[in-house]
Amino acid sequence: MARDVQVGRRAAKRKVLAPLCGLACLLVSSCAGPQRELQLPYSFQEQGFELEDKETGESGTVPLFAEELCVVSDESLYDADVVNSEAGILFSISDGEVLYSKNAFERLYPASTTKIMTALLAVKYGNLDDMVTVTDEAVITEAGATLSGIKPGDVLSLRQLLYGLMLPSGNDAGAAIAVHMGQTIEGFAQMMNEEAIRLGATGTHFVNPHGLHDENHYTTAYDLYLIFQEALKYPEFREVTKTAVYAADYKDKDGNDVSRTWEGGNWYLTGKRETPEGVTVFSGKTGTTQAAGCCLVLGSRKENGGEEYISVILKASTRNNLYDNMTNIISKIVN
Repeated sequence: MARDVQVGRRAAKRKVLAPLCGLACLLVSSCAGPQRELQLPYSFQEQGFELEDKETGESGTVPLFAEELCVVSDESLYDADVVNSEAGILFSISDGEVLYSKNAFERLYPASTTKIMTALLAVKYGNLDDMVTVTDEAVITEAGATLSGIKPGDVLSLRQLLYGLMLPSGNDAGAAIAVHMGQTIEGFAQMMNEEAIRLGATGTHFVNPHGLHDENHYTTAYDLYLIFQEALKYPEFREVTKTAVYAADYKDKDGNDVSRTWEGGNWYLTGKRETPEGVTVFSGKTGTTQAAGCCLVLGSRKENGGEEYISVILKASTRNNLYDNMTNIISKIVN
């Protein structure tokens, strides 16, 4: 079974310490250049959530920033016309440089980019060799919902469900993972929100594991950067999200063999879109709903230097427009 990762969220203690202010100033100097006014992505009042890990009994306050994170100090430094989506960012995760930022802290609907957090919890706290019996919660009838095709009573490994979650963007696989790890959809959503707080993603609130629309389910481009960066620390996440096609063999409720082939939706990985010369895409997750528009979180690197980058586009008008916008910003990696 998945390890117990429930954490308690105590009442927020408004701790504003001088050393944290000094750290923030230091980070602005290193990431955004000298003599620029610091504009915190979240107010001090929105920080300071104190979490207690029920396994270790240890507690601590979520920091304002960590040394390895990028800080956006002034978005007027970047040409907003580079993208015509609602939000877009390009950050280096190798040296902390901000290469582009537009509306990084605007709260928007994430659609299936939500599944990055679901996958993160699975690889970080779950046992990927667990065998999972699919429950009725995986039956999703919403029009237009993407599915992996699993059915109640099917028995798959948690690892297989990850591929069903991330490649065909299976909302049914997301529900199966959520029930396995959190006992209920609501329980897993609580785990997602606690992990978001732990990562400093305080502009985020999740209500489900897949991103089907709910007005109380939202995030920001900056928070998706935080979540995706954490997920990339796990080789299992990288392995799943670099895969274009995956064949899954498992059993149905009657013990019969089932074989499915799942294809990814990242056009850079499937060859439907070319990357800029000198750039290699190695990971990512798409998402689309009517309310969210077309969204993409991407991991890429320089072909020669190896430096890695995270880029996010939120609320593009069409799928083609999404990739036009993403190509525009990841071109900055080599230009």
